[in-house]
Amino acid sequence: MTAVVSSRRRSALRPSRDGRPGARRVSWVPTLILLAGAVYCLVPVLWILIAATKSNGELFSTPPLVPSFDGAFGSNMVGILTYDHGIWVRWALNTVIYAVGGGILSTFIAAAAGYALGKYRFRGSRFVFRSIVAAVLLPPVLLAVPQYLLLAPVGLTDTYWSVLLPQLVNPFAIYLCKIYAEASVADEIMEAARLDGASEWRIFHSIGLRLMSPALITVFLIQFIGVWNNFLLPFVMLTDRELYPLTLGMYGMIMPTGGQPNQFSLVIGGVFLSIVPLAAIFLSLQRFWKVDLLSGGVKL
Repeated sequence: MTAVVSSRRRSALRPSRDGRPGARRVSWVPTLILLAGAVYCLVPVLWILIAATKSNGELFSTPPLVPSFDGAFGSNMVGILTYDHGIWVRWALNTVIYAVGGGILSTFIAAAAGYALGKYRFRGSRFVFRSIVAAVLLPPVLLAVPQYLLLAPVGLTDTYWSVLLPQLVNPFAIYLCKIYAEASVADEIMEAARLDGASEWRIFHSIGLRLMSPALITVFLIQFIGVWNNFLLPFVMLTDRELYPLTLGMYGMIMPTGGQPNQFSLVIGGVFLSIVPLAAIFLSLQRFWKVDLLSGGVKL
């Protein structure tokens, strides 16, 4: 019995591969789960990249993950950019207006509302916060038709505002900003600013927004990606093809053909072009995101 215990102790104190005594071996189960999740997320993107190099006939006659090198990629890109007198470019511009404009405005509204709920106590603040938490549980699909019925009597349907206005207030974004404002904006800093003569708006603009910047970047990314990929709200609100975003426009490219494959390569080319801005903005903002998280972890 003593020999068994001593052997266990020696094995526990035996240096691992990285030189540290008693270090635990890496568990392969979490690693395999993460790898499976990465494959699940990356395979559709890889398929889009490969399918964009194929013609209509090659999409259904060649292996899915084998690219084509016969020059179909260039023709697909030219075809989608010149389709119907370049209407895809108009759809892309509309999507930028919806995503960037809606993302910036909704982020500022969420920051102001979350800051007010997190740093001030007023009559009804708890009720307002609980209502916002309850609104998080409502799926957006339930709100599309009521929003249409609210905007139709005032003539805002089939306009840019019909897509922008319903997405300016995001309950989850307000909740996130409220929680982060409570944790990052110290009451002592606000009180010192008040003693220096700063107004409440100046404190929010100069101090609150800076300290809340990691949460605001997260909110903007969530809003930008959500608006960029939104399909249901434009589908309900818009009938003018000149106002379509990319999701609704490319959906309309497939539907009139009755499911025939003559438009599939163009749509795949459009999807390929539409994911490039998402990847670019995410990678560019991720750099500032990391810096803000590190700076926010330093205690003053």
